[in-house]
Amino acid sequence: MKKVYFLKTCSTCSRILKELQLPNDFELQDIKSQAITAAQLEEMKTLAGSYEALFSKRATLYKERDLKNKSLTETDYKNLILEHYTFLSRPVTLFKNEIFVGNSKKTVEALKLVLNEN
Repeated sequence: MKKVYFLKTCSTCSRILKELQLPNDFELQDIKSQAITAAQLEEMKTLAGSYEALFSKRATLYKERDLKNKSLTETDYKNLILEHYTFLSRPVTLFKNEIFVGNSKKTVEALKLVLNEN
């Protein structure tokens, strides 16, 4: 699988995609215009190990809903991500049965290494 879940209006996602210079055979899915399905999220969770690993605690809605003061379960994380795209830590790249979640420098560098092996 060669896929990237991203937000088209996110300048960080755009910068990372430009920096990666992905091959044309990668599928890009703008999660705002094409919502993540439960099956797609399940595939991401299988690779990431948990829904929490996919969840963005920096999302504005996370703060607005005061979720940091609640004990969230894996089911909560799953439902929140499916409810609103902002809860997915972005970008999420699936490549060669590996998953790269988020925009940290470490994650982007790890993805670059794997991409350059091909």
